[in-house]
Amino acid sequence: MIVIDNIYVSDEVVEEQFVCNLSKCKGGCCIDGDAGAPLTKEEMNEVKEAFAQVQPLLTEEGKKVIDEIGYYTYDKEFGWVTPTISNGMCAYGLVDEQGIVKCSFEQVYNEGKTKWKKPISCHLYPIKISKSKNTDQEYVNYEPRDPMCNPGCAFGKELKAPVYKFLKEALVRKYGEEFYEVLEQITAQYYSPHPTSPQGGSHQGT
Repeated sequence: MIVIDNIYVSDEVVEEQFVCNLSKCKGGCCIDGDAGAPLTKEEMNEVKEAFAQVQPLLTEEGKKVIDEIGYYTYDKEFGWVTPTISNGMCAYGLVDEQGIVKCSFEQVYNEGKTKWKKPISCHLYPIKISKSKNTDQEYVNYEPRDPMCNPGCAFGKELKAPVYKFLKEALVRKYGEEFYEVLEQITAQYYSPHPTSPQGGSHQGT
């Protein structure tokens, strides 16, 4: 466990290896889940502001669902989330010519039409963030779905790419450059060259 201020990072985030392999998983994380993508309060506004740009890219069913229930919906377990269509796919998903499900928000971002990339919960996957109910502590865990993420796990091992390095952009977006630099320093000191935590202890940074 790595502790940086109030953020608790599981060992798996730095020990395990992962790189998304979209040609194999086909963007399954946009379909396979218990609800749509969790949204922060700020992201709820971003969704509304970006809708005019993404609307032409959506499936007809996606457009219909959003028209009927709104830009987002409330889930008892996950809070505010994006809507989903009948096959479980995020209503904001699009399917390209290779049958890969992609994020319409990311598509228009990459085209320079918006400044918001996509929900941070999607950007971080397969890292998931949970919060303590009674404190301000946050827990950063590596939670790939089996068998959906198996190709990504294999690809990460092939490329020797730790999870935290693959998700550098998302982690910096979530917690900032300073957090990521401290995470790298602790990893280099305690997890290299052998990716194991000495005596399973916790390592703290500030």
